[in-house]
Amino acid sequence: MKIDLTGKSAVVTGSTSGIGFAIAQGLADAGARVIVNGRSKDRVEAAVTKLRESAPGCEVLGVAADLATAEGVTEFLEKVADADILVNNLGIFEPKPFLEIPDADWLRFFETNVLSGVRMSRAYLPKMLARDWGRIVFISSESALNTPPEMVHYGMTKTAQLAVSRGLAEMTAGSGVTVNSVLPGPTRS
Repeated sequence: MKIDLTGKSAVVTGSTSGIGFAIAQGLADAGARVIVNGRSKDRVEAAVTKLRESAPGCEVLGVAADLATAEGVTEFLEKVADADILVNNLGIFEPKPFLEIPDADWLRFFETNVLSGVRMSRAYLPKMLARDWGRIVFISSESALNTPPEMVHYGMTKTAQLAVSRGLAEMTAGSGVTVNSVLPGPTRS
């Protein structure tokens, strides 16, 4: 099935490699204007170059900003104020025994994996609703439902993403805006 996203703009957070880059690639192949994001300017520029080479003619913009922080989201939004499609892919993980996870790690995981998507959705959703068209996708994980004992802090954030996306889906019901979660299993990225 070929989806035509010509004329649509798509923001993919955490998209310099792995799942995020593959999503950006698919959106570019479908004709969307794609905005690639990562924390490092060099990695963002490399991803933009690779995307332009693999999808000739696609319009690609790269924005380096740390979306795990409110300041980073503000910086990003100054450069990309509107989007038709938002893919909240930014995420971190690490195996660590529960009893060794300090509060700082819990907060870092929540800021990165949950609040980045909350902040980005809150910024783009009003214009999507005004247009009566938009797509918000949270890249969660099977760990949201089957939390590994060595990654309880990660699983907690992925379950929280499901709650946010479900609440937003209920809020947008009856409109042309959809909100969904994708729960991939382990990947090599």
